[in-house]
Amino acid sequence: MDRLDDEDFPAYSMGRAAELLGVTQAFLRSLDGARLLTPQRSEGGHRRYSRYQLRIAARVRELIDAGNSLEGACRIVILEDQLAEAQALNATLQHALDTHEARDSEHP
Repeated sequence: MDRLDDEDFPAYSMGRAAELLGVTQAFLRSLDGARLLTPQRSEGGHRRYSRYQLRIAARVRELIDAGNSLEGACRIVILEDQLAEAQALNATLQHALDTHEARDSEHP
């Protein structure tokens, strides 16, 4: 897979990430401090962010702008992520169940 297509590749410096999101570098550091985002570090120790992490940061900013505290916004993002994982697992299990039931009905 090409690095440019990799959602988790740490392609963005803190300055560029802040610029793209329209936030301050201090805001991004606060997400690291809240342990919501753990950016990778360059050899020089500088934070590097992936596109996935930028989406999370943008969602937190949106929630804060809507009146949530940083802590509340981080909790919401974590719960949204857990819900998405549970829904994906549910869909996978439902598909497996449907496939199994279809086989059983073909061969009673």
